[in-house]
Amino acid sequence: MTDTYEPVIGLEIHVQLKTRTKMFCGCELSFGDPRNIHTCSVCLGLPGALPVINARAVHFGLMIGLALGSEIAERSLFHRKNYFYPDLPKGYQISQYDVPLCSGGSLGEVRIHRVHLEEDAAKLDHLGQSGRIHGADRSIVDFNRGGTPLVEIVTEPDFGSPEQVREWLTLLRESLRQLDVSDVDMSQGSLRCDANVSVRPAGSDTLGTKTELKNMNSFRFLESGIRAEIDRQTSLLQNGESVVQETLHFDPVSGRLTSLRSKEEAHDYRYFPEPDLLPLVATREMLDAARAEIGELPAEREARLGREHGLGPELARLFAFRRELGDYFERAVAAGDGAGPVEIANWIPQLVERIGSDADPSESQVSPESLATLASMVKAKEISRDAGREVLTLLVSEGGDPRAIVQREGLGALSDGLGEVVDRALAADPDAAAQVRAGNRRAVGPLVGYVMRETKGRADGGEVTKLIFERLGI
Repeated sequence: MTDTYEPVIGLEIHVQLKTRTKMFCGCELSFGDPRNIHTCSVCLGLPGALPVINARAVHFGLMIGLALGSEIAERSLFHRKNYFYPDLPKGYQISQYDVPLCSGGSLGEVRIHRVHLEEDAAKLDHLGQSGRIHGADRSIVDFNRGGTPLVEIVTEPDFGSPEQVREWLTLLRESLRQLDVSDVDMSQGSLRCDANVSVRPAGSDTLGTKTELKNMNSFRFLESGIRAEIDRQTSLLQNGESVVQETLHFDPVSGRLTSLRSKEEAHDYRYFPEPDLLPLVATREMLDAARAEIGELPAEREARLGREHGLGPELARLFAFRRELGDYFERAVAAGDGAGPVEIANWIPQLVERIGSDADPSESQVSPESLATLASMVKAKEISRDAGREVLTLLVSEGGDPRAIVQREGLGALSDGLGEVVDRALAADPDAAAQVRAGNRRAVGPLVGYVMRETKGRADGGEVTKLIFERLGI
């Protein structure tokens, strides 16, 4: 891509809802179960079977719409989306068309076009002679997934780069996870995303011809596919060729884009109102119940952590996106013990490094109160930062009280006799001392290191540096 053209990107996100049963029947949802054991006459589309709307799915849909700031339709309609495919036993999908459950709204700086409810199609397993392979010679339909409740979230074309898409999808996924409406696991297909991509002359208000990227199974692949499609369209336009509206598949292994169907082959879905379902009316009681379950979402928490606790963007975002880290941090702050929020926050990544990146610190042997005490001891220079790291390692392995560990291990800060150790350091490395005296402050590192080794990390690095400068007349 060059500065001559700019990309315009919109997203269509399908989210499988975490209900117990399917959208229009009582079959249980499953993942990894044997094929075709969770089916009935309704989800198989047998004659005479009638759908019934899943109230829990509607509740989750309302929660999502309210969390996104959407306008909730007082009366929304279900439609039949007609097309033929082996994974669609009825020959149509029940979805919402011109009157969706939710319209408008935003997440961050990205506007939401609509949020609507529908049912998922069944799953096609493509098989070869020895099992699942690329370039399959036969397919088996698994109807377990058919009828799974979906929410489709359609954005406006507000994205200007693949990186922005990935960052925003991360925010959306964490928001949905914290709403507890979906597992949002792309590897299991509970979160799927298609991208509509076009390019236009930089600064133009006119949209270019768009293509659709489908079947992306990770944010990284989606980002790579969008980037490849932007480059492809830009190259076509630079060579005086036209972009054809089509649906594309991106192969993340080869990096190739292949056409699935062109505009001329696009479906005419022949939407018409679902005759077996009454209009969906969102009552005040339903809306109140949905609002009651919406807690503080990641974007709101990120802003509050920066505003109330003075955290920088990186830590605020980490604690907002990892709810268990944010909860642990705020419990440690509430414990206080003399340390401020920023001092406490800076110790949490070190704790995570010791217990595992995916672990919940509240399930470790380090209580929030212990971490707050450790942070306060370092802040008050009762122990050095290096000694604090050693104490944290011991807390992770055995738990307990930081002050007791410091006393037992003899890790208290060293002040008496520190000047003598500094003098020995200057005598041991006169070249470094001369460089510091000449104005090269970076040369103080070996001298500080000598003192820290001699004191087994008990000396405060800042105090050591100050003493060295004083001894050298700086």
